Order: sequence, then structure tokens, then C-alpha cells
Amino acid sequence: MRSPIPDYLTEVLDSTREDASGNVADYIPELARANPDVAAIALATVEGSVYCVGDAEQEFSIQSMSKPFTYALALADRGIEAVGERIGVEPSGEAFNEISLEAGTGRPLNPMINAGAIAAHSLVRADSAAERDRRVLEHYSAFAGRELGIAEEVFESEQSTGHRNLGLGHLMKSFGIIDDDPVDVVNGYIRQCSVAVTVRDLALMAATLANSGVQPVTGQRVVDAYATRHVLSVMTSCGMYDAAGDWLTTVGIPAKSGVAGGIIGVLPGQVGVAVFSPRLDAHGNSARGIRMMERISRDLGMHLMEATRPSRSAIRDHRVETVRGEDVTVYELQGDLVFVSTESLIRHAVENPPTTSVVAFDMHRVDEISDVAKKMSAEAARRMKLDGHRVVLIDPNEVLPSFELGDGTTPEYFASVADIDVGR
Repeated sequence: MRSPIPDYLTEVLDSTREDASGNVADYIPELARANPDVAAIALATVEGSVYCVGDAEQEFSIQSMSKPFTYALALADRGIEAVGERIGVEPSGEAFNEISLEAGTGRPLNPMINAGAIAAHSLVRADSAAERDRRVLEHYSAFAGRELGIAEEVFESEQSTGHRNLGLGHLMKSFGIIDDDPVDVVNGYIRQCSVAVTVRDLALMAATLANSGVQPVTGQRVVDAYATRHVLSVMTSCGMYDAAGDWLTTVGIPAKSGVAGGIIGVLPGQVGVAVFSPRLDAHGNSARGIRMMERISRDLGMHLMEATRPSRSAIRDHRVETVRGEDVTVYELQGDLVFVSTESLIRHAVENPPTTSVVAFDMHRVDEISDVAKKMSAEAARRMKLDGHRVVLIDPNEVLPSFELGDGTTPEYFASVADIDVGR
């Protein structure tokens, strides 16, 4: 059986293909040369499964999606209270590059706008600008689970047009928000924005935040859980700039965009999502990427205001049981079935395909099943039947409504495994 998740993500990509609205970031020469038609989606679970479709190998610069990760490093180095003395957490309601400082203090309103991100970069502990750059890059690499590098051509291009950011740096230096040379700090900030990533990298970085700061593949704790909660809170209210309210109501997850065309989203306890499409809307966010994220959030039930209890694995037991002389593969399920727990079940079945003719899903320990989990379960059962298996359900509590298997038939329901009519 093949997992239905890549097919679903491909369908999302295809459904937005005709969206050619917006323009590439032409104010940065290197970004102005980007191919506007490339697009990709990646989804990573907190258990380390990664699904990528589209131009997933295409590298692009991380840009402002770097901001949550540098902020997390500053929090780890200085603590939340000390960082809060120099960077606020209030939404600005303004564009990402607005000269937006708190009256009287010169403190940036939040770390997701450029001023706050420059200040956050300055708070990373280091004895030199070069060491600070190295620590930031190592920190991003730990989130991604692989060694990342700098797109030097993007750095040079952005540096040549970074006068507004330099102005912000000097202004914050005059208020005592930045202690070091503002030119070095701004160059370091531009360098962090020039880190080259793929959607796979970004999905895993987002999944690390979803996993309370633990990288799902390597198992490394990159940042502590309390700092992760703080970062996600600020991303929720400030990550999409002056479009944050629209984002929160329609997509409803902590997120961050970048002007190269990427967007990351985090559903705590479940998944990290990344999309990429270079054309930007008036807010500086990927136009097609927003449509992809809206669709994924709606289909997978990701909105924070409707998300069910997180559940890591749906499988309580997987065994082969003999029923009246015939072997039956039994998947005993448990808890709440949501996207991530159902994905875990499907991945297990793909990696360890059943060897018996009859396959039973025992759902008597399942409490609730979300709409997306119902659809995923039905598609998995349909594909399993196409592989020649007879699919039956043990569902005395009727948590999974009857569904069609694609050939006009429906699964058979029994009260217990012992009741299965194996001789049919």
C-alpha cells in the first residue's frame, strides 16, 4: 500500500497552480531573478515522517523565516526577561520593514519585524560578529537536522540594498537597544536571512517547534520547551505582519513568512508545514503559498481553535491472531485519531505491509476520530483492499461511520476479532 499523503499534497499543489497573482521581491536583485513558477510543499510530523511534493529540492533563502529561530537562540542565551527588556511582543500592525520602535524606549515592538529581528541577532552571545554568525548557522542546522550554508550571492545582493535596515540598526544603537557595532549586527542579520534551505528543511525546523524544541529525526533538544512556547506565541500574533489577523482567522496556526516565497506553519504537538512559491502579495507573503496553507489547514483540521487533543501514535498493538484456523492481521488502535496519529498508523502499514488475507482494525479503544482521520482511514482501507486484502472493522462504539471502498462495497463490521467470519 502507498501512503495517500503525498497524493493529497500533490492535489493541493495542483489546485493552486493557476494562481499567478503577486510579484517576486524585485527590490533585492538576486530575488528578482527567481523563477516565479516553482512551487513546493513539505509536511513533517513530530515523529519524524517527512512528505515533500513539487520543486522540493529547490533551494532558496530563508529570509524572515529565520526570525523565530534567532529569537529562540537569544532567549536561550539571555532568558525571556532580559530579552523582553529590549524587544517587545506586541503586534505592530505594520509592514515587516517599518521603522517601528516603542515611544520613549526605542524598543522594537516584536521580534518578527526587521527591527526586532536585528535586535534579537545582537543578543546572541558571542565574542565577535563572526562567532555570532557561526552560532546562528549552527543553531539553524540543528533545527533542520543537517548542515546548512549561506547563499553568498543573496547575501551580497541584499547587503547592497540594506540601507533601511542599517538605519534601523543605528537608530536602535542610539537608544541603547543594540550594544555592538550596528553595521556588524545588521550584516549578521542579513547573513542569517541568506541561509539556503529547502521546504524539507523548513518543515523539519517547524516540526522541531511543534515538538517542544526537540528535532524529530535526530532527537536533539535544540531549545527548551518554555522558550518554544514563547516563540510560538509571538509567531501566532506577529508572524504574518499586518496580515496576522487574517492569517489567524483563516489558517489559525503559528507561522512565519519570508520574501523569497516561503511560509512555515506549526501545529503544536503534531506537524510542521512549509510551502514555497516566490510571487508575493501586498503584505510580502507568498500569494500562492497562503492558498496552499489555507487549504491544508482546512482539510487537515489544523486551526488552533478546532484542534483536538494531540496524539502521537494510534497503534496500541499490531499482531497476527488466529481466528478459527485462519491468520488475521490486527491493528489495535487507541485514543483520539487525528492527522498525526492516523499518519503514524498508515506509515506503519506501508513500512510493514500485512501478510494475511484478512486485515482487522480494532477501534474499541478509540475515543474520537477527527474528520481528516476519517477520510485518511477510508482511503487507507480502500488502498489496502486494492492490494487484495479483506478489510474488516472492530468498532462496537461506532466511532467510524460506514464508508465506501471505491468499488461499491463497504468494510465489514464485527463486535470483536473472535467474531470475524473468516470462512467467507
